[in-house]
Amino acid sequence: MVKAIFFDIDGTLVSFNTHRIPDSTRKAIEMIRNKGIKVFIATGRHFSVINNLEDIEFDGYITMNGCYCLEGRDKLIFKKSIDQTDVNNFIDYLQQVREFPCLFVEENRLSLNYIDEEMKYLMQLLKQEEMVPENGLDYYRDKELFQLTAFFKDPEEKEIMSHLPNSSSMRWYPTFTDVIAKGVDKGVGIDQFCNYYGFSIDETMAFGDGGNDIEMLQHAGIGIAMGNANDEVKQAADYVTDSVDNDGVFKALRHFGVI
Repeated sequence: MVKAIFFDIDGTLVSFNTHRIPDSTRKAIEMIRNKGIKVFIATGRHFSVINNLEDIEFDGYITMNGCYCLEGRDKLIFKKSIDQTDVNNFIDYLQQVREFPCLFVEENRLSLNYIDEEMKYLMQLLKQEEMVPENGLDYYRDKELFQLTAFFKDPEEKEIMSHLPNSSSMRWYPTFTDVIAKGVDKGVGIDQFCNYYGFSIDETMAFGDGGNDIEMLQHAGIGIAMGNANDEVKQAADYVTDSVDNDGVFKALRHFGVI
């Protein structure tokens, strides 16, 4: 019996095309909540930029790819920041090798080093007011950072991540990746809620579409990839549903008899 369902946001609950939650998805979430099933968000976003879920209520939030988990909207149940050595190595790389845009994510604050067109697009994607650089890179050397949303592309990833041995890359968009503490992912976030509420991993279901959802889909009792996901994500899932724009969430929940 499914007792908890975890949803990625972008490309899963919210369409990249319309920037809205489909009506069928809203209806499905209402139906499963009415049955007493708990519903959770599992996203790469910082909580302050979870701003596209309209008026839908959730029981908890896995944010920053598992590094920061909240019961409801304000009770912290887990956090894990990036190793400080890796933070310093990253700053060294930006200063000594090549600087590229990065969103530095602290517990209660987002800031960046500089803006280009790709960073502007991320701000639009997050519905975040355009930010301006306000700190030098050395500012971040003694800060607790939970995520580095760094604008390097996949061919550069292996070389750059070799400087960050205690961190992992969670890529959900071609132009940037989320760098977080190694050993943490959305699946780890699911475990935090399993332990907190006392349900087993076999009683969970997860929906996702991006590379940062792979571990979650493999870990959950039932992992469901959206039809708009790439092949690697689909291969990690137990079931592939339709796209977010074609009622994928509703169809999968109906397929498994949850609604």
